[in-house]
Amino acid sequence: MKDIAFPWPIAQIVFQHHERTNGSGYPQGLRGENILLESRILAVADVIEAMASHRPYRPALGIEAALKEIDRDRGVLYDPAVVTACLRLFRDKGFKLKD
Repeated sequence: MKDIAFPWPIAQIVFQHHERTNGSGYPQGLRGENILLESRILAVADVIEAMASHRPYRPALGIEAALKEIDRDRGVLYDPAVVTACLRLFRDKGFKLKD
């Protein structure tokens, strides 16, 4: 991805999406504001999608389990503003993942 011309730092966004607010993520152990905002958004979206979707090694855990996960770790693993926006989309605005 780093060799494809995008108007945004897509390769860096993807590279950082497993970083966590408290610095416990990988690959660089970045924390808080040192993680690109887009990566913090992608991190939350990735958790939601992964938990709510079926995987070959386990059935889907469901959207509510995923929302509880990000809410529980808001400010610890996940950016608080990103979690708030995500919860608002699902709980207040009725957003749903497509099957």
